[in-house]
Amino acid sequence: MSNPVEPADAGRNRTGVATSPRDSKASIEGARAATVTPRFDLQEMTIARPAFSTADEPVGTMPPPASIKGVAKAAVQVVQGEHPMVFLDLLGERLAFERTGTRLYDALLTKLQAAHDHEGGPTRVDVEEIRDDELRHAGLLKEAIERMGADPTAVTPSADITAVASQGLVAVLTDARTTLTEALKAILIAELADTDAWSMLSDLASRLGQDELARQFQGALQEEQQHLARVRSWVTASVDRMAGVQPQTGGSSRPPDGGSPRVRRP
Repeated sequence: MSNPVEPADAGRNRTGVATSPRDSKASIEGARAATVTPRFDLQEMTIARPAFSTADEPVGTMPPPASIKGVAKAAVQVVQGEHPMVFLDLLGERLAFERTGTRLYDALLTKLQAAHDHEGGPTRVDVEEIRDDELRHAGLLKEAIERMGADPTAVTPSADITAVASQGLVAVLTDARTTLTEALKAILIAELADTDAWSMLSDLASRLGQDELARQFQGALQEEQQHLARVRSWVTASVDRMAGVQPQTGGSSRPPDGGSPRVRRP
């Protein structure tokens, strides 16, 4: 069973200044008294920051193809595009995100096991289904990268950035103090980003003449859209429960996409 204390319960949160008007007044007065005129020109700093950004090298660059054969494949496979490495970079980015997504849903299974029953929330089967989809998508991307003569184990620049951006989501899901609802909110952020990224990747593959990949990516996009709809319904049901709003369900016990019961607003 989960801890009986809910995040929305009134507790010992004293982060707001209103909890101690006397101390907050003294703190504000102290901050004002300690404020001094900067000894440097703020305008110069404003000018210097863009200069550093243009002078520094990027976070990373694309790895060279794994073989001479790979160079030929990269040139031929993306014949309609002037910069084939851009497509490979996006493939690497999605592969990194799908691997992270698989781990996020594994962590969500732990949250689900520790939580009490949530009406309208996910079941273990629901979470495992989506987790398995994410893992299968990773395999699809690995094969696509290999077919283009590239190395799926290489970390591309966009994959690196995506990994950094995802660290907060991983931290939420793996923190023992977070609730199932808070974990689902983090999953929702991941699914929103994932759905948009698959849409862009599918569209780009089609315009580059990669018809077979575009078809496969479109299938993955449709599955991600289903994931998004299911997670949205779980978050909505959970928030309604915490707020004391009784969700009303009717008709089929499961939505068309196969998720948990949807919530109808009164």
